[in-house]
Amino acid sequence: MTSVRKGLRSGDLEKDTYERLTCTNCGEVLDTRNDPDEVGRLRVCPSCDSEWTEVG
Repeated sequence: MTSVRKGLRSGDLEKDTYERLTCTNCGEVLDTRNDPDEVGRLRVCPSCDSEWTEVG
């Protein structure tokens, strides 16, 4: 699991015209999972189950 910033830099993620994060492998918009006990959010691709962390 890497950060969203690293995913954008490496090309694993991209933003569409509405600034939504999409997985480049599947073309799916990422879902968000929030855990109240942890800092930040977990962004997950619904198709391939890849995960990225987002802080802030």
